[in-house]
Amino acid sequence: MDLKKVLAKEINFQVLSSWSEEEIYTLIETPKHAHLGDLAFPCFRLAKEWRKAPGVIASEIAQSLHSPMFNNVEAVGPYVNVRFDPILTGKEIVSSVLEQGVHYGSHSFGKDKTIVLDMSSPNIAKPFSMGHLRSTVIGNAIANLAEKCGYETVKINYIGDWGTQFGKLIVAFKRWGDEEKVKENPIAELFTLYKKFHEEAVQDPSLEDEGRKAFKLLEDGDEEITTLWRWFKNESLEAFKTIYSLLGVEFDSYNGEAFFNDKMEEVVELLENHQLLETSQGAKVVRMEDETLPPCLIKKTDGATLYATRDLAAALYRQREYSFDEALYVVGQEQTVHFKQVKGVLEKLGFDWANAMKHIPFGLYLKDGKKMSTRKGRVILLEEVLQEAINMAGENIKKKNPDLKEAAEVARDVGVGAVIFHDVKNDRMNDIEFSLEHMLTFEGETGPYLQYTHARAKSILRKAGAPSPLAFDGLNDSASWEVIKQIRLFPETVERSWKNYSPSILAKYLLELAKSFNSYYGNTKIIHEDPKQESRLTLVYIVASVLAQGLNILGIGSLDEM
Repeated sequence: MDLKKVLAKEINFQVLSSWSEEEIYTLIETPKHAHLGDLAFPCFRLAKEWRKAPGVIASEIAQSLHSPMFNNVEAVGPYVNVRFDPILTGKEIVSSVLEQGVHYGSHSFGKDKTIVLDMSSPNIAKPFSMGHLRSTVIGNAIANLAEKCGYETVKINYIGDWGTQFGKLIVAFKRWGDEEKVKENPIAELFTLYKKFHEEAVQDPSLEDEGRKAFKLLEDGDEEITTLWRWFKNESLEAFKTIYSLLGVEFDSYNGEAFFNDKMEEVVELLENHQLLETSQGAKVVRMEDETLPPCLIKKTDGATLYATRDLAAALYRQREYSFDEALYVVGQEQTVHFKQVKGVLEKLGFDWANAMKHIPFGLYLKDGKKMSTRKGRVILLEEVLQEAINMAGENIKKKNPDLKEAAEVARDVGVGAVIFHDVKNDRMNDIEFSLEHMLTFEGETGPYLQYTHARAKSILRKAGAPSPLAFDGLNDSASWEVIKQIRLFPETVERSWKNYSPSILAKYLLELAKSFNSYYGNTKIIHEDPKQESRLTLVYIVASVLAQGLNILGIGSLDEM
């Protein structure tokens, strides 16, 4: 039940028939403090139309609103503050949740539409660092939000398996590599070689030319170079899949940059046919003056292709393959200009669907205030962070619940959940300073706090032997009403999180729900044989259900015991 719709309908019927319910709905606010009421309607916009002060208008509207669902309506300054009847309204809300079950919070506006997400996309032959965590978990949560809103999703891991860096790595391996060491510990050894190349290139700049030449050989299909590249790629993918398994993230496609190596000539031909390709200092470019952007490089002076060429080919392929309604690129904000160029080139080619391509940027993980860099060796390995989080969770379990069944699985879900939630609770545009201490704190506004709240609710239900089916006959205390008000916000929170591509909105909501429930639990004897016990247990049940759904959307496991 959407209380904002109830209030909007009443205002529309009693006072503002000249406005639509939708217009009124968009203005209704939730007061920051509970003592001000459940909802508030601001009267500022009416002042010009009615030629009266907002406070006077608020008083007139307050006197006109009469509904059995309203407990109290009063004017507070320029606002009309409304309190709903907790028993009557609570019954409506809880009945709706019970009726919809796991579909509560779902929407249908995405039905028969497809969303393609380009996410995660680490580079092969390099370790999976904290720097790639954000794209992975933000992208996964956005995909889950899309599915909750009815969309079909296609999650693409656009692996970085092409480009000049692989020419450099091949040069490094041929100069200093040891095949046995690479076989024994491929990612770590290849990473060491990659760093060594850049260290040596400072003293010997000619190495950079060697790297470029080696990549050109790779593009031309040189057998020896291609064999090395394919070996590096296969080893990397196996290592990546171990991490994705820990994170609980799956993909529909691993088509990386190399997949489009034989599809780029079509792009070049299209640009030539549309007379968009120009020569600049030996390179092939598309001018972007109309968009006040630098030229989009399509081919280097040596004929080698660039990121933009492959991304253009990928966009064409994905539209043909999936007929997407939206294509989301969950990539760091430093790539903003690049995606504007790619989208701009497609628009110049006359593809209307280019408007459906959206860059979903996010801030960086920083180390000591600086961007992490594999080239400079300033990197923190995600697998090590995840394992440390799991180990810490395991130690906590041993201390607090040594007899817990399946302790290893619980420790994994708690540790990984802590890392994921630490990321998604932050606004995606904010940079995050890496701090293992903050990430692995299991108290306060954390993933483990939410998991523990869910486990507490499930424990209460087990202890009470909660009846099924459940029934709710209404509760009249302020603590339960605060919980019910949070529950009714779940559907609109899901919608708002999706429309803003912002998992942090959902994460913050779940924290508020958990706080209101824990306050209720701390002030109410839930298991107490009286006529309201079943209603109290039903409230516990729906809290557990919404917490589980919310955690699942964020990519975090909900636990029955901790």
